[in-house]
Amino acid sequence: MRIIAGEWKGRRFKAPTGIFVRPTPDRVREAWMSIVQLEIPGARVLDLCAGTGALGLEALSRGASRVDFVENDPRSLRVLEENIVGLEAGGRCRVHRAEAMSYLSKGAHTPWSLAFADPPYRAGLAAQLARLWLGTPFSAIFGVEHEAQEVLPEGGDRRRYGDTAITIFRT
Repeated sequence: MRIIAGEWKGRRFKAPTGIFVRPTPDRVREAWMSIVQLEIPGARVLDLCAGTGALGLEALSRGASRVDFVENDPRSLRVLEENIVGLEAGGRCRVHRAEAMSYLSKGAHTPWSLAFADPPYRAGLAAQLARLWLGTPFSAIFGVEHEAQEVLPEGGDRRRYGDTAITIFRT
């Protein structure tokens, strides 16, 4: 995996191995960043279900000021921390070991400009996070990756990339 654009363009980063690991493909990440590119410079970003940190690190590379990463899996957390160190991005990052819904439900409502979520497929978490954001927006823009056939609540801009989709909600 690699950073697509910005300060760290072309730099490679690690991904954990295993059958349950599904990092956002480069082409989907590139399309996603193109959609929100005008909001990235100077943004405070939240990367939920961060995994490798690909979305948050890409945002940092493109000029975001700060990223809060939320991840619960110990293997993914180790790789995420290695990726942050490898890019020397530690001063602009904060890693939270937590599940996304519990992190947000416990009042972690920093005024983020932009939030990304790449939850595990087939867990219903994408729709739960979308409903939570629609009820109480925790960022000005919220984008969530999900299976293309999964139905999310109304109100978002949905884009399909093969069997993957992203839906972006804006305040």
